[in-house]
Amino acid sequence: MNRITISIALLFILVLALNLPSWMADEQVAPKEQAEAAWQPNYQATTMLSTLYDEEGKINHQVFARTMEHFELLGFTLFKQPQYTIFVNAQKPWRVEAAEGTLYEDNRIQFETDVEITSVDQQGFVQTIRTNFIEVDLTDKTLFSDQAVEITGQNYVINSNGLTGNLETLKYELIDHVQTVYQPLP
Repeated sequence: MNRITISIALLFILVLALNLPSWMADEQVAPKEQAEAAWQPNYQATTMLSTLYDEEGKINHQVFARTMEHFELLGFTLFKQPQYTIFVNAQKPWRVEAAEGTLYEDNRIQFETDVEITSVDQQGFVQTIRTNFIEVDLTDKTLFSDQAVEITGQNYVINSNGLTGNLETLKYELIDHVQTVYQPLP
């Protein structure tokens, strides 16, 4: 055998010797108790009301829920019958009501079943948005739905199969427009 073959063989044996203990070690499997504990809420609340403020001390959003369960290991919070008020520049709030809501650690909240978003500002072009699912990003005040959506204003009703929008800029985009009914005032 020449020196190159011996060097390669020694290098192979060295790599094998260094990695063999880690290959032979048993994998650490999460204990059954820990896996079951993830499905147990860390804390619960009933008839909860919480107000959150931004860095400047202005109100950012407020949430009321019949029940709330926080799952820290899973990274989300469940709400039953949430009423979520989102403030845009500490004014012009939007109120979101639904049967269920899920708040994720990245400040994204998904509302499901009988979702209704209402503008508290009576002068706005969009007054109400109804759907069965909508996702709201609380950081940049955007919303998204891929479900059937009904948008109402003073003299119109718009139906669509999906929506994206921004509550700050009041710009909305229909994903798949279905129908618009406009009835001007006499």
